[in-house]
Amino acid sequence: MKFEIKKTYQTADMGDYLKVFACTAVMTQPIMSMIMSFHQTTTNQDIFGILYNLVKYTAPAFIFGILYTTIRTNDEQDSFSYAKHMKGAWSNLFLPTIWWTLIYLLLMPWVQQVNRYHDLASFAWQFVNGNAAPHFWYNTMMLKFIILMPLFWTLSRFVKNHLQRGLAVAIITFLLYFGWLYFYDTLVFHGPHEQDWYLLDRLFISFVIYGIYGVLAWQFREYYNLAVTRFFWIILLAFIGFFLWTNFELQQFGNPVSFANAPYYKPSMTLYCLAVISLVSAFCLYQVNHNKQTSLNVFHFLATYAYRAYLSNIFWNQLVFKGLNLSAYASEHPFLVFWSCWLMT
Repeated sequence: MKFEIKKTYQTADMGDYLKVFACTAVMTQPIMSMIMSFHQTTTNQDIFGILYNLVKYTAPAFIFGILYTTIRTNDEQDSFSYAKHMKGAWSNLFLPTIWWTLIYLLLMPWVQQVNRYHDLASFAWQFVNGNAAPHFWYNTMMLKFIILMPLFWTLSRFVKNHLQRGLAVAIITFLLYFGWLYFYDTLVFHGPHEQDWYLLDRLFISFVIYGIYGVLAWQFREYYNLAVTRFFWIILLAFIGFFLWTNFELQQFGNPVSFANAPYYKPSMTLYCLAVISLVSAFCLYQVNHNKQTSLNVFHFLATYAYRAYLSNIFWNQLVFKGLNLSAYASEHPFLVFWSCWLMT
C-alpha cells in the first residue's frame, strides 16, 4: 500500500481535528455532572457513566493536538523562536484564560472547586491553581506545556530522521508513564494522599505521554500515518475493548455512580485515549487524502476558536441550565435536559 505524504496541510491538520473533537466532547462533561447531582435512577446513572467514559479522551486529545501542530508549524520553518511562540500564546491562550478566570471568580463564584476564596490571598490562590471553575484544572496543566515548549522542540530535533531514537523515546515514555500511573493509583486515587495531593493532575507530567507522542507523530508521520490508516479496523477493535474495560472498572465501584471514579490516570483510560487519538488521526488523513476541502476548512475554522469556546463553556451552560430552570426537569427527563443543554451551550 502506497501512502502519499504531504509536506504540509493546506488547511486543517490532525491537531485541528483533535482540538475540535476534544472541545465538542468536553462540553458534555460538566452538564452530565450537573444532571447527576439530581436524583437519578440506577439505570440512568449507569448510562451517564457510559457516556462519561465515552468522552473521557478530551484533555489527552487536546494536548496531543497542540504539540503536533506546534512542532509541525515550526519544523516546516526549520526554526523555533521562544519569544515569538510566547507572544502568540499570550494573546491566544494566556490572556483569554486570565479574563475568563476573573469572570468565573467574580460573576459565578459558586462554580469554584474544593474551596471558595474569602480574602485577597485565597482569591489569588484560586486564580492560579485551576479551581476557579470545574474545567480550569486543565488550563493550569495545559499552559505548562506551552511554557515548556522548548523542551519538546529539543526532543523533536533529537529524534528527527532517527527512527531508532524515536522508538526508544516512545518505549521509555510508555514505561515511565505507566510507572507514574502506578504511583498515582497507589498514593492518590483513593489512596492516603487523595485530598492533599489532588493538584498532581495539574502537573504536565500527568499528560506528558500525549505531548511526546504528538511530537513523534509529526516527526515520524510516514510511519504514524501509515499505521493508523492500514490498521484502522484493529485500532477500532482496540478502542471498543478499552472502552469496555473502562466501563467495567467504573461499574466495580457500584452505585451511586461517581465520575470521580473515572479519572484519566489509569492504564485502561490511557490506552482508550490513545485509541481515540489514532481514530481521529485516521479520519483527518482520510479527509486530507480525499481532498474534502469543505470539511477541512470547517475544522480549521472551528479549531481556531476551540480553546476560547472551551474556556467559556461553563459560563454558557450555567446560563442555559439556570436561565431555563432545567433543574426542574433534570430528574424526570435527564437525557432531554442533557442534549438540549449541550446543544445550546
